Amino acid sequence: MTVNMTKGQAISLQKNDGGSLTAVRMGLGWQAAPRRGLFGSRTREIDLDASAVLFADKQPVDVVFFRHLVSDDGSVRHTGDNLVGGVGQGGDDEAILVDLARVPVHIDQIIFTVNSFTGQTFQEVQNAFCRLVDETNGQELARYTLAGGGAYTAQIMAKVHRVGGGWNMTALGTPANGRTFQDLLPAILPAL
Repeated sequence: MTVNMTKGQAISLQKNDGGSLTAVRMGLGWQAAPRRGLFGSRTREIDLDASAVLFADKQPVDVVFFRHLVSDDGSVRHTGDNLVGGVGQGGDDEAILVDLARVPVHIDQIIFTVNSFTGQTFQEVQNAFCRLVDETNGQELARYTLAGGGAYTAQIMAKVHRVGGGWNMTALGTPANGRTFQDLLPAILPAL
């Protein structure tokens, strides 16, 4: 059963049977919003990029994005860059796989971001979402939908963080500006 998350909401990543999730996929989907023009509606391709920044004690120690597809320890993997979005028609356009059991113990948070590499704002994006899927059975666990566009080029979407012996996910939905994850680091720090 999917939980439709609201900004700031946290959910536990414990299974209903009391066990812990071992592998999750953070999926990102989007479509270009049609624009009215002199000759009718048209869309422009939008290149959004998903990234996962791994933190240890509030310090970034690794990142997974379109130019570094696998974390140094191999526990986090990006499935590849999608330059236009909307390919999945509601499915994931980009995805980041996290093997929670393999994440080193010093990593306490993984922040998921999305940014417009080409600099378009979210006013030009529609049907954008991030979702968390149990990679062992394909069940969608949580979905955070970006409601409305804005004059920003990035979002700090969600974080997966250690709580006791398990993991929680928190929907952040914090607007930011930047074309790359490096540009977003100042906006990420308050979420840690």
